[in-house]
Amino acid sequence: MNSPALRPLTRALIPALLGLLATGVQAETRLAEVFGHHMVLQRDQPVHVWGWATSGRRLSVELAGRQASAMVGSDGRWSAQLPALKAGGPHRLRVTGDGELTRDDILIGDVWLLGGQSNMEWPLSATDTAAQEMAAPQNAQLRHLRVPLRASLRPEADIAPAAWVVAEAGKVGDFSAVGYHFARQLQTTLGVPIGLVNTAWGGSHLETWVRRDVALADLDLAPAVKALPGDNASFATALRERLESRVTAWQPGLAWKGVDAKGWSAASEIDTDWPTLQAPGVWEGQGLADLDGVVWLRRKVELTAPQTAGAAVLHLAKVDDCDEVWVNGQKVGGQCGYDQPRRYPLPAGLLRAGANWIAVRVTDTGGGGGFHGDAAELRLDTPAGSVALAGTWRARVEQVSVANGPTANDAPTLAHNGLIAPLNGLAIRGVLWYQGESNTGRAAAYADGFQRLIKDWRVQFRQPNLPFFFVQLASYLPLQNNRPGHGGWAELRDAQAQALKLPHTGMAVAIDVGEANDIHPRNKRTLGQRLAGLALHDMGLRATPASGPMLVGSEVRGGELWLRFRDTAGGLRPAQAGEQLRGFVLAGADRRFVAATARIEGDAVVLSSPAVSAPVAARYAWVDNASEANLVGGDGLPAAPARSDDWALETAGKRYPQ
Repeated sequence: MNSPALRPLTRALIPALLGLLATGVQAETRLAEVFGHHMVLQRDQPVHVWGWATSGRRLSVELAGRQASAMVGSDGRWSAQLPALKAGGPHRLRVTGDGELTRDDILIGDVWLLGGQSNMEWPLSATDTAAQEMAAPQNAQLRHLRVPLRASLRPEADIAPAAWVVAEAGKVGDFSAVGYHFARQLQTTLGVPIGLVNTAWGGSHLETWVRRDVALADLDLAPAVKALPGDNASFATALRERLESRVTAWQPGLAWKGVDAKGWSAASEIDTDWPTLQAPGVWEGQGLADLDGVVWLRRKVELTAPQTAGAAVLHLAKVDDCDEVWVNGQKVGGQCGYDQPRRYPLPAGLLRAGANWIAVRVTDTGGGGGFHGDAAELRLDTPAGSVALAGTWRARVEQVSVANGPTANDAPTLAHNGLIAPLNGLAIRGVLWYQGESNTGRAAAYADGFQRLIKDWRVQFRQPNLPFFFVQLASYLPLQNNRPGHGGWAELRDAQAQALKLPHTGMAVAIDVGEANDIHPRNKRTLGQRLAGLALHDMGLRATPASGPMLVGSEVRGGELWLRFRDTAGGLRPAQAGEQLRGFVLAGADRRFVAATARIEGDAVVLSSPAVSAPVAARYAWVDNASEANLVGGDGLPAAPARSDDWALETAGKRYPQ
């Protein structure tokens, strides 16, 4: 019971408490994180601005002399729409009515959304022209927003905090290299501010970028989406249980929880009961799918006396992500960087005649895990020649690392929920996309999935004709591994090209800029400029197409097969004058492809082969590493890989999550 002394105070508090309940809890007024100082807003389209504040309050939004009002809803969210603006600035964005917010140095120009995986994410500082680009005078009307990577089980209302960065000396090195070169090329013609919103996530699968409703309508993706738990904590628990079960099954009888691994670098036979991995080759494709953590790899090497007579060099190709290395129990080095070649000098006297042991402790923080790259770069260089180290290595898991929440490839929709959904409502000029390397194993299914993504992003951004320009996969993998007329990378390129049937799409062919032993071509200038050419053509500012020659038909004439091309820019030719055309293969009814002799006849290439008297089908640049294919148009742009047949692809039937 209240004391008499407290009764007056109680009576006085009741009206105040009721007033608070009626008006709701005071909330800080804020803008969505995408609206920051130095941002670029899309010209010639209504400007949609949104954020959060106290429910029931009315706010005023001002920009460039335009003003709009907004009522804060019961959920605390508000939005306002300002009329379209012409290119220019700088302006101040001002929100008042429940306090005041301002964002300064706002430009009006063209905003491009960057999506895909690591080749779009790749920074300017790590390209072949980095030094000259970063030393060149910059254009302060080019701005870049790196959206922080976040996967989510449900669509997020906002991106994580991030800042727009002006292209200035000392800052452009962190820009998406493809985006940077694209923007600089566009600015040369358009002369307007360019904003790049970079959402790319290295290693991400196509399926993680789709919206939940789209995934649920896909028979392959729906089960994985329906099985997602309701929150991040439950997801982490389920993931840990799955990984622990997988590791236990992979190395039966070998403990890993709380194990003491100090002796695992020993120069002795301690690993006879360890399972094996093939190197180079990441462990996620060898029974340890989704495993981040620590895995040891060991190899016994028998050497002769001449091979141990002096200093040596140990090459371990590349390691995803960090390594520590011991030879005969002595630590010889270690470093981090999944794309960095490993090279460790060994002093004279460390190696010995007979048995030697190499031990590598690999820490993987995401992605594949383990050795990768060229098998020839996995070797021991001795005074008496090189010893190959590619092949079987003993391996054992030491630790399993489980994140507190999901990452992009844990299930469909997760990257979309964290990175794309929060941007719905932002007016953009178009999308640049560079992705597909992670989908080559199920390339045939990519064709429909990629087109569904393009169509749905146009729905989400409320622009039915939203331009969508993409990079076709570059050449990759050793030339000696090519199988003429075959390859998952070739089939993925074909799947990408099928998206060109959609309006306002464009494809930058990249088979001439790849690197056999590096999935990340350092030449990003060419790709950015080709994407810019596609955009300018779509805007009506470039008269000729910027796609390179495209196959449009075929015809058998006697023992020859004629391939007709469009978009030849004045004529077909080999990339270098005087070269013979390369990259064409022919097949008869037996569907066995052989190299073909090719000659140019106007807008056609005529193929023949003494091994194929009755040709039925032809393919061009249809291998994983198509860098030797050399057909170009009059403007030097490479012809796109193509086939004249509609035979079933080797990846047909391989669906998610295969």
